Amino acid sequence: MIHFPDFYDPERVGELFYPDMAHIEDDAQAANLPPASTDAQNVHLVIIDMQVDFCHEEGSLFVPGAPDDLRRLIAFIYTYAPYISKITCTLDSHLPFQIFHPSWWADAAGNLPEPMTMITADDLRHEKWHPTVMHEYSANYVRQLEEQAKKKLMIWPYHVLVGSPGNALDPSLWTAVFWHSLARRTQPSWLPKGMLPQTEHYSAVQPEIPLPKQPQKGKNRAFLDSLAKADVVLVAGEAESHCVVETLEDIAAEFSDEPGQLEKIYVLQDCMSPVQHPEVDFHAEALEKFDRLAEAGMHFIDSTDPAPFLEAVGAEEIPLAEM
Repeated sequence: MIHFPDFYDPERVGELFYPDMAHIEDDAQAANLPPASTDAQNVHLVIIDMQVDFCHEEGSLFVPGAPDDLRRLIAFIYTYAPYISKITCTLDSHLPFQIFHPSWWADAAGNLPEPMTMITADDLRHEKWHPTVMHEYSANYVRQLEEQAKKKLMIWPYHVLVGSPGNALDPSLWTAVFWHSLARRTQPSWLPKGMLPQTEHYSAVQPEIPLPKQPQKGKNRAFLDSLAKADVVLVAGEAESHCVVETLEDIAAEFSDEPGQLEKIYVLQDCMSPVQHPEVDFHAEALEKFDRLAEAGMHFIDSTDPAPFLEAVGAEEIPLAEM
């Protein structure tokens, strides 16, 4: 039976604390795992936006269910660390003044929109809302979003602001990533996204509406190349309904014509939860998109299901890590 390192306390998931680096290092060395460079296959775990503001109840955009998602993912990492070659963590990273924050918009009386307000092209035509800056661009953006991305502009609470505690990875998860890096002698990758004031950026691949001067239409080619080179890609994160599903859709669009690329992707569906909105069922919308992605070849599994990468290396199924 696999056990968690003794420094891990699942009750601390969702809390802020300083990890004990020396203790983690000692445990990683004692684990005596082979370096990732010797792996028979490249297993790449992609963790999307599991940050304090999304995963902690005090966070400004808390996703209900996220703490348990974290616990399941952390258990998965400690269990399958000998087979996970690489971990990439995306970090949603915003500035105070962006097109999806309240400060960008106002009504005729100068009142800012409340978080979770949707602004439509029709609202702008009827002067319900107006941009406080970049008037022509902002109006065009809202129209483009509805025409090209088939969604409405959502005003979010200020969240994951650069330099704030809310931008950080949950400390318990960060500890697991750090431990894995030392134990397998492999660097984790950190992928910030979302600092372009004029556009949303849910997907790890590209912004919602690319800006004209962005190279390669704003696509993160290095990230896509790393996925192409992997033998198995595992995906988990928050929120299911936004950054996870949009990342998966962009990956599917990128690799749809390349045989075998989508079939190697396994989504840990019990390690993600949707944003909750008083009027929109984001979870139902995400499930419809997941069905289409599954038809295209992606696999949707639970973290407790038989691991998709063990048979390829002749390993037996491993019981999930427990206390």
